[in-house]
Amino acid sequence: MVQFRFLGILMAVAIRTKKPLDLHLAPWVWKQLCCMPLSGADLEEVDLLTYRTLQGILHLENSGITADNFHVMIPLDSFMAHSADGRLVPVVPRGQNISLTFSNRTEYVERALDYRLHEMDSQVDAVREGMSTIIPVPLLSLLTAQQLEQLVCGLPEVSVEMLKKLVRYRDITESHQLIRWFWQSLKEFTNEERVLFLRFVSGRSRLPSNLADISQKFQIIKVDRVRRRFLVFLLSLSLQLDGFHQSSQSLEFMMRQNEEMFKGSEYVCKALPVQTSDLH
Repeated sequence: MVQFRFLGILMAVAIRTKKPLDLHLAPWVWKQLCCMPLSGADLEEVDLLTYRTLQGILHLENSGITADNFHVMIPLDSFMAHSADGRLVPVVPRGQNISLTFSNRTEYVERALDYRLHEMDSQVDAVREGMSTIIPVPLLSLLTAQQLEQLVCGLPEVSVEMLKKLVRYRDITESHQLIRWFWQSLKEFTNEERVLFLRFVSGRSRLPSNLADISQKFQIIKVDRVRRRFLVFLLSLSLQLDGFHQSSQSLEFMMRQNEEMFKGSEYVCKALPVQTSDLH
């Protein structure tokens, strides 16, 4: 459980520092962390096949199955079910010795559903224990699952409108043709490509749900010089990280003199993982 406890510490650090994690957990995990009750709908969201199987056993009358043909039509013969990792496990103590019949099928479905919904309880408890070393976990019960997920993970989508709110311009204005092309190029990116851009300029993979939690903005600086027959604009994107050091990255874009083409947008994503000053 050490790993789950450490995960809880990381999640709490993300909340305290307002640096979201790119973390993907089942929706019911967030509900459990907030001490919210679980239901069959939570299982349906992550394991539709198991949920429908249990519902089919519960409502056999819709399929014309009776006590006489129950064992012929239902392949289960005891209180066993598949766990999240695919193992066949008893849903009650010594469940392998309890026969599943037409008359006790309702109890079986209830037990199997309860097992699946709570089979990760010990892991969730370890995560909460890790979080408790940094934040008061009783306060989590005041949040919804979605609110907690946003505190830990931020926003899953990186939109251009959000990025525009994080920019300062130097020696260039937002109305400049190059800037308009720049933002248009980002709009044409997929979300995954915009995540790469965000990581390039800030070291983040996610934006916090409240953009006010980002204290520093990155700059777009224009430096123009003539190279061969092209007018070259250098956009220097920099961000002050944690108040300790300056992180600076640069992207160079080329525009034909007749302004008919913005060259570089198709190369930006490929250049994002590394620092570069020349994309032509």
